[in-house]
Amino acid sequence: MNNKYKILVVEDESNIRNLVSAMLESNGYRALLAASLREAKLMYDSHVPDLVILDLGLPDADGCDFIKYVRGSSPTPLTPIIVLSARSNERDKVISLDLGANDYVTKPFGEAELLARVRASLRNHRHSADSGKLPGGKFELNGLEIDYDARRIFLCSEEIKLTQTEYNILAFLSEHCGKMLTYSAIIKAVWGERCEDSSVKKLQVNMANIRKKLGIKPGETKYIINELGVGYRMDG
Repeated sequence: MNNKYKILVVEDESNIRNLVSAMLESNGYRALLAASLREAKLMYDSHVPDLVILDLGLPDADGCDFIKYVRGSSPTPLTPIIVLSARSNERDKVISLDLGANDYVTKPFGEAELLARVRASLRNHRHSADSGKLPGGKFELNGLEIDYDARRIFLCSEEIKLTQTEYNILAFLSEHCGKMLTYSAIIKAVWGERCEDSSVKKLQVNMANIRKKLGIKPGETKYIINELGVGYRMDG
């Protein structure tokens, strides 16, 4: 029991909460349950979960308040958070991701998809903690290697020539591997600008060049995943 990943499920609808709990338990995880923001904070602080699955429509607050709490006030601010919500519009996704959620799954959801997102978030969080992705180290992912000190990119040991801007985009994605980064977050980090139509277009052009240089064909999701209208994620 002690070796199982602990996953906090914050969901006020008992049928969904129990469904997600049973799904997690049957796949080797330990599920912790909360039905409100107050309960979520108590469970989070008491049990220090490895991951949180969070509904936004809580009875005593918006789920975004819990994201703010974890990222700003908790002693473990980097814990992965997957939003599981019936809110499907881009604005809610962007707000949640900009506040610090790692991923966003829309209800109704498939069991296989949610479990895959859980595995990816846990794997990428472990990767980010252990593999030295910060400057002074190297990032490696399925044949892709980034040498932060030298600002060089290699694919299957062959150097890939990127512009300075292209490198900055790819490095930023790698530093947050597994997390869906909004257009706004990337644009602010790379150019220091506000997110406007012209800056989004500039990002998309640079991203198309990066994907081409990495040999990613149109429609492929290798290394970089795009959610239209929301942002990009480097997939580990």
